[in-house]
Amino acid sequence: MSEFINNVSLRRDELYAFSVGIFNGGKRKEFIEKYQDAIDNLTPADVFYLVHELTKKDFSVYQVKQQVGKILNIFFEPLKKYNKKIPAKNTFLYYLEEENREAKIRLQKIKDILKLINKEKKISEKFANELHDLFVDFSEYEKHYSKKENILFPYIEKSDDRHYCLKVMWAFHDEYRDTLKEIITISDNKNPDLHELNDLIGRFFFAVVPVIFREEYILFPVALEILQENDFEEMLLQSFEIGFSFIQSPEKQLNENQINEIKNDYSALGDLFVDLETGKLLPEQIILLINNLPVDITYVDKNDVVRFFSNPKHRFFTRSKAIIGRTVQNCHPHESVHIVEQILDAFKTGEKDNARFWIQMKAHFILIDYYALHDSDGNYKGTIEVSQDVTDIRKLTGEQRLLDWK
Repeated sequence: MSEFINNVSLRRDELYAFSVGIFNGGKRKEFIEKYQDAIDNLTPADVFYLVHELTKKDFSVYQVKQQVGKILNIFFEPLKKYNKKIPAKNTFLYYLEEENREAKIRLQKIKDILKLINKEKKISEKFANELHDLFVDFSEYEKHYSKKENILFPYIEKSDDRHYCLKVMWAFHDEYRDTLKEIITISDNKNPDLHELNDLIGRFFFAVVPVIFREEYILFPVALEILQENDFEEMLLQSFEIGFSFIQSPEKQLNENQINEIKNDYSALGDLFVDLETGKLLPEQIILLINNLPVDITYVDKNDVVRFFSNPKHRFFTRSKAIIGRTVQNCHPHESVHIVEQILDAFKTGEKDNARFWIQMKAHFILIDYYALHDSDGNYKGTIEVSQDVTDIRKLTGEQRLLDWK
């Protein structure tokens, strides 16, 4: 028995065979009995890498998302019993777990109101308003998922190639977003359909509640194993750009090494001019110029790796320094990756040199342009994404030739 427990490779092979069997409709009881030892001795890392293998080898992200609950329900008790690492207080993962505590409180309030609604078998205006306000408040949880996708995930991807598990988790994030939007729209109706509302809220809970467990018993313990202390310090600093869900923003504290690093970054600018062909500027001037343009700019090199993004005062899409060095495919949810690859393939072959999209983000109309970059010899050198809020521009009519600062 001890030989089996200590043989990580054998245990993971057994867990993989068990999971494939369950996914393919095998009898639950028979498979549990056959692979009981592997199940009883699994670790968070085993499950993390198991989902990677399932997604990479035999099943699509969608298929794994639909069925992963079957095996994770069986793994629930072993994961609960595992002596996992706990995030240190006032660290990046600590605050993510604090956000989860607050999310659970709000989820319970939603359940309580829904229970009263179903007891009466109708939705009064009072309950409809309360439910609507609770879900609007829950929109704040978007910051939690955004920090995972734009900060934590990139660090994990850089540390370990076996990270397809993150694609599956991101798919649950997107389901949360979609159902939350639908619930807010329906609950805004004075007389929402009770059956439809129950169905949507059920989907919402299915997307959110299991992910909290998977974060704290699989994802976070794995992150604590493979990442370094300075990684978590950097991630916490980057969190302030996105913000915090439901909790008060902690004080931003820099250790001595980080302060020296920032000082060195600025002192390195020195008097080193950059020749831009039509003029020479200091790096500091280039930064000011780019960041004061009324657009978001992201540069992806010829190998599809994110190398730069601008930092304007008003940002439309979340960015963090963690995405630098990340492949652009990993910066998008699985459902839209094929569009990204279609654009890049057309740019690389020279078939196309630009692509344009426009979306409505609440009251803002955002124009998104992608441009292929080629050198003087026609060699593909990368792509830039340029996003701009054109809400006010669309309203312009006639002419304005005189200064008007009113």
